[in-house]
Amino acid sequence: MNIQNLSVLDEVHICPDCNSKMSCCEVPPVHVGDGLGWGSEVFFICLNDECPVFKNGWKKIEVNYGHKGSFRNMQLPGSKELNAMMVASKIAFTGSIVDPDALREQNERYQKEKKAIESLPTCLADNDITPVMTLILDEAAREQGRRDAIDILIKFNDLSCIDPIRNHTFKNTEFEQKCNMVIAVLLKNNYQKECPFCAELIKAQAKKCLHCKADL
Repeated sequence: MNIQNLSVLDEVHICPDCNSKMSCCEVPPVHVGDGLGWGSEVFFICLNDECPVFKNGWKKIEVNYGHKGSFRNMQLPGSKELNAMMVASKIAFTGSIVDPDALREQNERYQKEKKAIESLPTCLADNDITPVMTLILDEAAREQGRRDAIDILIKFNDLSCIDPIRNHTFKNTEFEQKCNMVIAVLLKNNYQKECPFCAELIKAQAKKCLHCKADL
């Protein structure tokens, strides 16, 4: 979930019927053909089970509609207008509560990914490997973007990419294998190899590691 306007997460809405702080939740999906829409990615809803609107709503719905359900107070971001939303169960919307900190972190990651993808076509000319490494090491990034980044990585001929990749845990073994192949080419092109004991880079023809002094 990516919210364009993160300032809505700072809003505080209080239920006028029970004086409880209303929870920020993802809006439920609305069919595109109904001509409606929420106009927002989140809304604020009172999830206090002791709220009189919720407690008394069960009987009202049963008497008026013959169905099982109740109401919860709801407000949209930036609005003081109170609406009663029908809910079918006590747990409705409890699974869609938004964690503001997690959402901010998620959106920050998404913006970095977006910027990196936009920079890929020119990063080689700009001699900027940052967008490439951002995508390769972002497990939540789109697969095509990561594939494109790996293809560009070899063109940089930059050995500084090795340590971050070696210390990264890839969930997708395909990407890990592709990166290993790129590293192998980079080492060969630069007449280098990795010490099997300390993992430091040394000359390809070395018989003793310059760093850990191990015999090779």
